[in-house]
Amino acid sequence: MDRATSEVEYEQMLLSRHGLLNRRMGRRVDGLMERSAYILLSRIRVQGPMSIGELSEAFDLDASTLQRQTSAAMRAGLLERIPDPAGGMARKFSITEEGARLLDEEREGMIRSLRRIMADWAEEDIYAFARYLRRFNTDLERLSGRPWPRP
Repeated sequence: MDRATSEVEYEQMLLSRHGLLNRRMGRRVDGLMERSAYILLSRIRVQGPMSIGELSEAFDLDASTLQRQTSAAMRAGLLERIPDPAGGMARKFSITEEGARLLDEEREGMIRSLRRIMADWAEEDIYAFARYLRRFNTDLERLSGRPWPRP
């Protein structure tokens, strides 16, 4: 198990260096959405409008970090603040039409890249890889106590 875990560590390090999500803070670069905005919008899309407190809990980040990220996303026209649909006091962040359009565009670009990378893979290998990634992610989420909602 120790050698196998070392191999997973090394391959994960290599995966992170490839920059499938090659971004710069707070703005689109070379037609790509900034990485934190991509993740932030993806979470709000699956879960629905969220407050700073809810985002802080979901991402395990302090409120000031989330304030910077949401402010940048609002300046970019990706998010807007709305009253809490449930009638609570805290205002929530919701994806704008432009944010949804750009998120869809970004996701399609990611899928195209993945298709090129796995062009020679059998479909059952792609499904197996997806299952292992999901298992890895859900185990991380279980250990952190922060499950990620899935569509």
